Amino acid sequence: MWPALKRALADLAPRDIDELAAMVATTLKRMRYRPGLLDGFIAQTGFILEPP
Repeated sequence: MWPALKRALADLAPRDIDELAAMVATTLKRMRYRPGLLDGFIAQTGFILEPP
């Protein structure tokens, strides 16, 4: 997830740490509403999410 977050923030130029924190929070919130993206992150870990 970190590389995707870095790509999303790459072209932004925050004025201070508070603005950066807000940008990160907004980007993470947007990622939360993209289930395909999050499923892809989980699939890459190799974890099985279904009960045995």
